[in-house]
Amino acid sequence: MEILSILEVLEDLIEKSISLPLSGRSLVDKEEVLELIKEIRLKLPDDIKQAKWVKEERQRILLEAQKEANNIIQEAENKIAALVDEHEITRKAYEQANEIISNAQKNAREIRLGAREYADSILNKVEQILKDTLDVIQVNREELK
Repeated sequence: MEILSILEVLEDLIEKSISLPLSGRSLVDKEEVLELIKEIRLKLPDDIKQAKWVKEERQRILLEAQKEANNIIQEAENKIAALVDEHEITRKAYEQANEIISNAQKNAREIRLGAREYADSILNKVEQILKDTLDVIQVNREELK
C-alpha cells in the first residue's frame, strides 16, 4: 500500500526535524507536510478500494473453499451410501439365490419322490394286469388241455 510508504516518509520528516529545546516540540517544513497529507488524501481511496477488494476476494475464496469442501463431503457420503446399498443389494441377492436354490432342491426331491411313487403305482397296475392276464392264460390253457 502506498499510504504506508507516505506515512513512513512523514514519520521520517518529523523525526529528522529540528527540536525546540525544553518544549518537546519540533519545527517541520509546513509545505512538505501538507504535500504528504495531500498525497495521502489522493491515495487513500485507491488503497481503501484495494483493501476492500482484497477483503471481498478473501471472503469469496473462503466461501468457495467451504462450498468445495461441502461438495467433497457430500460426494463421499453419497459414495459411502451407494457402497453400503450395493453391499446390501449383494447380500440380499445372495440370500435370495440361496433361498431359490433351497426351494429348487426341495421341489426336485418332491418331484423325484412323486415320480417314484407314480412309477411304482403304474408298475403295480401293470403287474396286476399281467397277473390277471397270466391267470386268464392259465385258465385258457387248462381249458385247452
